[in-house]
Amino acid sequence: MFKHFGFGIIFSILCIIGAGVYGFVTGDVATAAQFAFIAIVLGVMEVSLSFDNAVVNAKVLTGMDLVWRHRFLTWGIAIAVVGMRFVFPILIVMATASLGFTEVVSLAFNNPTEYSEHLEEAHVLISAFGGTFLGLVFLHYFFDKTKDVHWIGPIERRLARAGNLDKVEVSVILTALLALVALTVAPAEKYSALLAGGLGILTYLLVKALAGMFEPPEDEEGEEADTRRAKVKAVSETATKAGALSFLYLEVLDASFSLDGVIGAFAISKEVVVIAAGLAIGAVFVRSMTLWLVETGTLTEYRFLEHGAHWGIGALAIIMLLSMNRAVHIPELITGLIGLGFIIAAVMWSVRANKSDRDGESSHARLS
Repeated sequence: MFKHFGFGIIFSILCIIGAGVYGFVTGDVATAAQFAFIAIVLGVMEVSLSFDNAVVNAKVLTGMDLVWRHRFLTWGIAIAVVGMRFVFPILIVMATASLGFTEVVSLAFNNPTEYSEHLEEAHVLISAFGGTFLGLVFLHYFFDKTKDVHWIGPIERRLARAGNLDKVEVSVILTALLALVALTVAPAEKYSALLAGGLGILTYLLVKALAGMFEPPEDEEGEEADTRRAKVKAVSETATKAGALSFLYLEVLDASFSLDGVIGAFAISKEVVVIAAGLAIGAVFVRSMTLWLVETGTLTEYRFLEHGAHWGIGALAIIMLLSMNRAVHIPELITGLIGLGFIIAAVMWSVRANKSDRDGESSHARLS
C-alpha cells in the first residue's frame, strides 16, 4: 500500500506544513492552524470529487505502457498541480477580465477576493466546457453496442442498443447544450456558453479521432522477417504516439473535473496558496489511486466499478450543464457524495455478483 500511496502521504504532509507556515508568516499561530486545517479539508473534498475520475483514468492507463504510466505520475502531477490548479485559472481570468499575467498573479496573492470574483465570472464557460466533455465521456461508455456487462440492466441495455446510431452521443450532448443555453442561460452569456460547450465537444472528438489514427496494425501470418521487423518498429512508434494521446486525454479529463472545484474552493478560503496546497493533495492522491487500481487489478475484481464511475461522471456532467444557469448552485459536497455513492454501490453489487458466481460454481461442482 505504501508503494502506491507513500509519495502521496509525504507530499500531503509537506503541503499541510507549507499551508501552516504560510499562515504563520502572514498571521500568527492560530492562522497557521486554520490554514493547515483548510488544506486538509480541500484535499479531502478534491479526492471525493475525483474518485470516479481515478477509476476512468485507471481504465485508460491500463492500455498504456510503463513509460507513459510513469510520465502520468511525474509529468501528470506537475501539470495537475501547477498547471490545472494554479496557472490555468490565472489564464482564464486573463481572458475573461482582459488583464495581463502579472496583474492577475498580483490579484491572486494581494486581492484574492477580486481574483475569485473574476474567476466566478468564467463559471458559465467552465461549466459548459466541462459539462459537454464529461457528458461525452459518460455517453460514449454506455452507448457501446458491443458492451455485454450491465450493472443497471434495464437502462444500460437500452443505452447500448442506442449505440447502433452513429455518433448518437454527440447528437444528445449537442441537443442538451442548445436547449439549456436557449432556456436557462442569461442572454449576455449565451454566446460564451455555446462557444465553450462547442469547444468541449470538439476537444473530445479531436482527441478520440487522433487516438483512432494510432491503433496498432494487426499481425498477419506468413510475413517475411524484414516485414515483421518493420511492423514491430511501427507498433513501437504507434504505442508511443497512442500513449501521448492517452496522456493528453487524461489531462483534459482532469481539467474538466478540477476547474469547477477550483471555483468551489474559494467558498472555503480566499487564500490562493492554501487552495493550491489543498487541491494539490487531492490531485496527487487521485493519481496514486489510479495506479493502485491498475496494478492491483481492482477494475477486474469489481466488475461494476467502472459502471459506477461513469454514472458519477454523468451526474457531474448534468450538474455542470445545469449550473450554466447562475441561479442553480449545487454544493461541491453534494456533487462529491453523488459520485462516491455510485462508486460504493457499484462495489457492493460487484461483491454480491462475485459471491453469486462462486455459489453457482459450487452448486455445479456438487451436481457433477
